[in-house]
Amino acid sequence: MVDWFVNQGPVAQALLATLFTWFVTALGAAVVFFAKNPSRKLLDGMLGMAAGVMIAASYWSLLAPAIEMSEGKFLPSWVPATIGFLAGGAFLWLIDKLLPHLHPGTTEPEGIHTAWRRTTLLVLAITLHNIPEGLAVGVAFGAVAWGVHGATLGGAMALALGIGLQNFPEGTAVAMPLRREGMSPLRSFMYGQFSGIVEPMGGILGAWLVLTMHAILPYALAFAAGAMIFVVVEELVPESQVEGNSHLATAGTMLGFVIMMILDVALG
Repeated sequence: MVDWFVNQGPVAQALLATLFTWFVTALGAAVVFFAKNPSRKLLDGMLGMAAGVMIAASYWSLLAPAIEMSEGKFLPSWVPATIGFLAGGAFLWLIDKLLPHLHPGTTEPEGIHTAWRRTTLLVLAITLHNIPEGLAVGVAFGAVAWGVHGATLGGAMALALGIGLQNFPEGTAVAMPLRREGMSPLRSFMYGQFSGIVEPMGGILGAWLVLTMHAILPYALAFAAGAMIFVVVEELVPESQVEGNSHLATAGTMLGFVIMMILDVALG
């Protein structure tokens, strides 16, 4: 199975990897079939772990390769990483301001005012998180295809695995509020897993972009990192600590960081 995956092209690899991350989102949403009110402490710990995974992935799988491949070029090696990183955060900030969405545990929608239903707004909130994750996986596999120093197939696979792990609590975070509001388990599950559908799309787009426009690769890697860090600081960390479980969420963040670091170093 591994050999078969290795022999696929980078776009196919990105698609398969992001289908996996979508599948883990669905597993997280499937919790609604077994529980209506899971432990808030458990959820906060998992959200913290998701934040740690994304922080570590942003550096080891994205920023470090972006800086390494920029060395010896016309611009200083830190310039593409800086521009791409800030652009990624600005892009997510703009979407956050424009796209109507409602974060779990809140009552006031963000973005442009709309009459969309609460369920739609909840799904859009997590979908917003998943856009940079899919792009990150696709860009990582595209970087491997170009033979970028510091970018390895094992590292790209570790990135997909780490993002998959942190997608579990995100699927739960969408499905559970809907279940508590009286929606059926099946409908809650369907809405929860649907939030991950953008990841395969983002994976294909990210891989295709870097394959067709090699010059943008360091910028694209840093862009994905900036977008993921924006999600961590803007949403995951505050949401994990709003119920007073700050120590547990912090421990989860450190654990997630270490897990992703080990995966990237061991597989990369």
